[in-house]
Amino acid sequence: MAMTFRDATDDLLKGISHERLAAALGVSVPSVRQARLDPTAKAHRSPPEGWEGKVAKLAESEGKRLLRLSKSLQTAIRRS
Repeated sequence: MAMTFRDATDDLLKGISHERLAAALGVSVPSVRQARLDPTAKAHRSPPEGWEGKVAKLAESEGKRLLRLSKSLQTAIRRS
């Protein structure tokens, strides 16, 4: 069955939620939100140790997901 416009765009628009990021970092959602605040904000907190590698891994995962979507759509174009 061919991918619908809605299915394709739902997949495209999926992002990484605060919840998913927090789970990957092993911290709470409020900790993620506070670490994302402007450093001059009173509620700002430092990001967790080792965040770079974990964020890189999430980015790679998202990149692979988007590449699969692209390839699927390109295959559908060639078949039509």
